Amino acid sequence: MWRAFLETHSTVIKHLERRMHEQHGLPLSWWDVLLQLADGPEGRLRMGELAESVLLTRSGITRLVDRMIGAGLVLRETCPGDRRGYYAVITQRGRDTIEKVGPDHSKDAWEVFLGHINAEEAALMGRVFDRVLAAGK
Repeated sequence: MWRAFLETHSTVIKHLERRMHEQHGLPLSWWDVLLQLADGPEGRLRMGELAESVLLTRSGITRLVDRMIGAGLVLRETCPGDRRGYYAVITQRGRDTIEKVGPDHSKDAWEVFLGHINAEEAALMGRVFDRVLAAGK
């Protein structure tokens, strides 16, 4: 079962990455960052919080955010009272990108994964994933 889980995860992510790039020229990791920031308080997260939420190293998230700043999707702000700390902040262009990309991404996720499970299976998977996530915290 573990191997099937890993293979499924890999297949789904590769499919979603390919479709995101084909349709919108956007890396899937950028999509993840935009969603995390949009859900953050005032559209922002400290860089360390963002790194934890998207499973990247601090240096990895810094490089990714730098590229996203260049694309106008994110900006960086200093943290008041912490000269070394920074926030990543979603821009209006980043929010517009979420609105534009969201429907296609949802359709693709349905096509490759969600459309293959029924409501009962989805509920069971949700409970299992919640339990596993809670145990890991």
